This record gives sequence, structure tokens and C-alpha cells, in this order.
Amino acid sequence: MHVNAEVVESVKADPAASPLRRSLDVAYGDPKRAAAMDRFYAQFVHAEDLVFDVGAHVGDRTGGFRRLGARVVAVEPQPLCARTIRALYGGDDRVILVEAACGATPGTLELHVNSANPTVSTASPRFVQAAGGADGWRQETWDARIDVPTTTLDALIAEHGVPAFVKIDVEGFEDAVLAGLTRPLPALSFEFTTIDRGVARAGLDRATALGFTRFNLALGDTMALAEPAWMSATAMAAVLDTLPHAANSGDVYCTP
Repeated sequence: MHVNAEVVESVKADPAASPLRRSLDVAYGDPKRAAAMDRFYAQFVHAEDLVFDVGAHVGDRTGGFRRLGARVVAVEPQPLCARTIRALYGGDDRVILVEAACGATPGTLELHVNSANPTVSTASPRFVQAAGGADGWRQETWDARIDVPTTTLDALIAEHGVPAFVKIDVEGFEDAVLAGLTRPLPALSFEFTTIDRGVARAGLDRATALGFTRFNLALGDTMALAEPAWMSATAMAAVLDTLPHAANSGDVYCTP
């Protein structure tokens, strides 16, 4: 399923969507990037699979999973991003939008919103603190806070079924999301950042407890695994610890 280009342009023309325009340009304006994304995720996602896109933002991964023929539950707490996903995928009955954060327990939480750069809005005060003064982050400001409903991976599974793949990208709250999962899955990924590597270490510990034994990573937006061979959690933790600060972020991939 390919998103209609006219719909994308209509969303971008909305003055309220101006903070998302760069993300929309990247997500829907680069066919080569989209093709690379599809090739990369095809090793985890197949036609008719169920996929959870946790931290869906403007839905670029949701779009990639749909192009691979999967059904997608897109989880996104930010009202502006959720409105964008509804505009882009509202006509697709194989995309379900859950307008909530994902965490360790159901309820509500406080979201720290970066109005100028919503892609780094976060439910983690620790993430905001770690970013303060860090190289590459000094320009970021979390200028608003909103209360949002919270669900868990377990609750999503109970309602929608067991996913073949879960993508978690929630700006320093990945360990809390994984804490809300109590059963093994075929595969998942979670984002890491070099400003707070402890979140990734906690994620690796939780993934190991859930039965994952093989780990790899992708740096930034490369759409490629960085290591030639899958490794243990201990080896992956060592790799993450030795990354230079300038590596900034990426995703850890986990399989049983």
C-alpha cells in the first residue's frame, strides 16, 4: 500500500503541520530510502504479518510495513502526529491507530513535547536531562507537557494478536515499553541513543529475560545491519558502550 502523494502534500500544506514537514519530506519524498527500508525490513516482516509500530511519529515505518503486505497497529501519543497518521492511513483498514503512549503499565503519563521537533518528544524526564548540554542536542527544547493515555505491549497483544515484529522508537522510554511485555515474540527492535546508553542496557537485559538470544544493530537511518554476525546480549552491550558519541542513535534488533 503506497500513500497517495496528493494526500501527503495536503497534510504538509496544513499550517499546523509545519513542525512535521521535514519528517514528512524524509518519510514520503525519497523513493530510494523507501526501497532501502523495504529491503531491510523484509528480513523480519512478511505479507499478512501483524506488526506493532510503537512511536509511529508520521508513519514512515507503518508505510514500509504496509508495502510489505503486513497489518499494522500504529501507536502514537502526540495529537499532531496521530492526526497526520489518520490523514495518511485513515482509508486503510489494515492500519489501526492507537492514540496512546506505550509503557510498563496502563494508565496515563506526562509527555514532554518538543513543539519545534516533535520527533524527539519523550515520556522520559531522564532523556530530557541527558540531552541538556550534550553535543548535537543543545538546540532542542521540550517546551510543553501533556498527559496522555498509556497502554502496554501485553495489552496490545491481548486486543490485536501476537505480532511478528515490534518496532519501538520512543526517545529514551524503550526500557519502559519492554517492561510492559511478558511473552516472547519472533522479533523486535528498540532505539538506542548515545546520550543515555543505560536505557539500551536495560533493554538488552529485558530482551534476554524474554528469551531473545541474538542481537544486531543498525546505526542511524542506514537501513542495514552494522555487524556481520548476530551476537549475544553481552557482546551487543560492549558494542553499544564503545560507540562514539557522534553515532547518536540507532536500533538494536532482537531475535530468539
